Amino acid sequence: MTSFLLRRLLYALLVLAGVNLVSFALFFSVNSPDNMARAQLGGKRVTQEAVDRWKAERGFDRPLYFNVAAPGRAKLTDTVFYANTARLLRFDFGSTNEGRNIGQELAERLPVSAAVALPVFFLTLGVSVAAALGFTLFRGTGLDFWGVVLLAALMSISSLFFIIVGQFVFAKVLQLAPISGYAPGPGMFSSLLLPVLVLVLARLGPDARLFRALFIEELGKDYVRTARAKGLAEGAVLGRHVLRNALIPIITQASLLLPVLFVGAIVTETFFAIPGLGMFTIEGITQQDFGIVRAMVFFGSFVYVVAFLLNDLAYAWADPRIRLG
Repeated sequence: MTSFLLRRLLYALLVLAGVNLVSFALFFSVNSPDNMARAQLGGKRVTQEAVDRWKAERGFDRPLYFNVAAPGRAKLTDTVFYANTARLLRFDFGSTNEGRNIGQELAERLPVSAAVALPVFFLTLGVSVAAALGFTLFRGTGLDFWGVVLLAALMSISSLFFIIVGQFVFAKVLQLAPISGYAPGPGMFSSLLLPVLVLVLARLGPDARLFRALFIEELGKDYVRTARAKGLAEGAVLGRHVLRNALIPIITQASLLLPVLFVGAIVTETFFAIPGLGMFTIEGITQQDFGIVRAMVFFGSFVYVVAFLLNDLAYAWADPRIRLG
């Protein structure tokens, strides 16, 4: 297991380095330090001296990838790419164009995004598995038929529809929650109730339908027939055997869901004015702030790497054959 973890950590470092290189190349293929400086300083009327000073203050006055004028190793190390890459791998994200510390911003905004993502993660997983088990238990009945119809309808509706309808019904008509905004402390529950509910509904359709298909496929296997032959009730067969043997794909789906909730909450946080990581990403894109964009890309890839590492460990817990291997 130790060698397995070391291999996975090595792969994680390679993935992070690759993502870092690709994001750097893509950003500077459509932008340049001069354009970044002019966008921050006020447009085309800015003097070249002011542009050069802005670049020197932020380390963008050096070559991007290769410094021909530098001696020895400095040809590679005295570059914008190396300086930013080495700093990112130490989790030093630098500063925004306005001088704010990006690491501090992430530390302040991460708990806000976690307050939305973690409840959605556990509620979506629990409700989807429970609904799929219920539809499987009553398969072939009217409950199963209309349940599948409902899940298909939920899959067909955009998350924007859930946001707009949720704001109208729960905030304007029923007045159970504010339309938008974030209130830390005691008011956090009411301000996050609506976005959590919207995200759970948006994910319920595809996840529950996938789990139902997995459970029905498991019902046709030999161990299920053996369990029924021993006299176990159908509910016990589903709970004790089918659910346990379907854990691998459930774990896979869960490992995909968690980073999506953390990194992909841009639309939700924008509509509900939640000052989390999604709003921070939008800020970096609209302001063409390379530091914010690159930090969020790096953080997103880091979350995915950690999620898949936990996914591998969960595989080993769920399946003894993986532990023995």
